[in-house]
Amino acid sequence: MRTRSWSSKPNGWDALVVLAVIALALGSALAVWGGGGESGEALTAVVIIDGKEADRFSPADLLEGPRTYSNGSYTLEAAYGLRGAESAPLDHEPPSGEAGVRVAWADCPTQDCVRTGLITRSGQSIVCLPGRIIIRLEGGAPDGGIVDAVVG
Repeated sequence: MRTRSWSSKPNGWDALVVLAVIALALGSALAVWGGGGESGEALTAVVIIDGKEADRFSPADLLEGPRTYSNGSYTLEAAYGLRGAESAPLDHEPPSGEAGVRVAWADCPTQDCVRTGLITRSGQSIVCLPGRIIIRLEGGAPDGGIVDAVVG
């Protein structure tokens, strides 16, 4: 029986395979994380109560005053917010663009909606589970795949 001896020295075909694997990896990375630039669309807050859209507005509309939403015996108040400037006056546009919506007050027992804090990017949401009220941001620049939390 004849045994074949394999050369451990790389040749031209090995380099071609390595380049193909790198090209596939870069293509996959661009497909997953790429293309997350500005969409040109304005950021919009959507309020959903009991699964039905109840309100739709720009977060800047909250500069005129907070909006109150109720469902059953639960009530919450959505307000305008700035990242890092919780005590700053709210009558100007922040230079960083990190403006969004927060729940300033709620009478639900868990207060998870209040503790969620400020949401500023498309796809983020605030949920009041006892009141079945959801505030979700749409449009604008997407979140970009940033990890919010890792549970393990």
